[in-house]
Amino acid sequence: MCYGTRLVRKAEQLEFNFDVERILGELAPDTELTYHHANGWAHPNMWILPQERKGNMIPAKWGIMPSAANGAEYKDYFNKNRGAYGGLNLRSEDLFDHYMYSENIFSKRCIIPVDGFYEPHTTKATVKGKPFKVPFYFKKKDDSLINLAGVYNITQDKMATFSILTKKATPLFELVHNNPSNKYGDYRRPVALDDNEAEYWLEDGHDRGDIQDILDNDLSDYEFETWAISKDLNKADGNRANIIDRIEYSEVVIEY
Repeated sequence: MCYGTRLVRKAEQLEFNFDVERILGELAPDTELTYHHANGWAHPNMWILPQERKGNMIPAKWGIMPSAANGAEYKDYFNKNRGAYGGLNLRSEDLFDHYMYSENIFSKRCIIPVDGFYEPHTTKATVKGKPFKVPFYFKKKDDSLINLAGVYNITQDKMATFSILTKKATPLFELVHNNPSNKYGDYRRPVALDDNEAEYWLEDGHDRGDIQDILDNDLSDYEFETWAISKDLNKADGNRANIIDRIEYSEVVIEY
């Protein structure tokens, strides 16, 4: 699920949408964290709305790291900890028992605003003996921002890092992201909250039941629109405006 996202709205638009102010830290005043394709494996800096700084949005690196780690050394950290899968996603089912982040879920929840995100689809066709895979783009039907639910952490050198929460796939996501790639063998989807639930997600004082209720009541499949896009997504020039253009593949036979 979702190792790539899209955000093309400028920081000023996000500030207006969420009624927040940006905190730039060491970033230049004119910094715009916009991407046609933010590839998670490159660990880009993205805007998050953190629970601990209500009324603000801050830059954070995609790929959560423990408090004792140095954020500046993220490449070495993930090279040595390959089992962390880049820290890009966290299974919501494991949050309360995860040795590293079971406390963060109560105090360091966040929202990651995106325009859309990408999911892989495996067709029944093969090319040179390998499955023919096609990326799909997901967005909300009304073109509003998607509030991805996440957890963040602050490293030893004061870098904010985050991970996007996932849950078992609903039918649309299971249809598109139809080749489980995790050790559990299940289909996944990101946890995406409506505006009211996103605001509630950032409130303090939630117990385990409150948090689980929010995770269980995220956006329905009906609120998403999706289509197949260019296989160039993960190439060097995949971060381009027309990467989300619809492409019809004869190999894609699902109804979505």
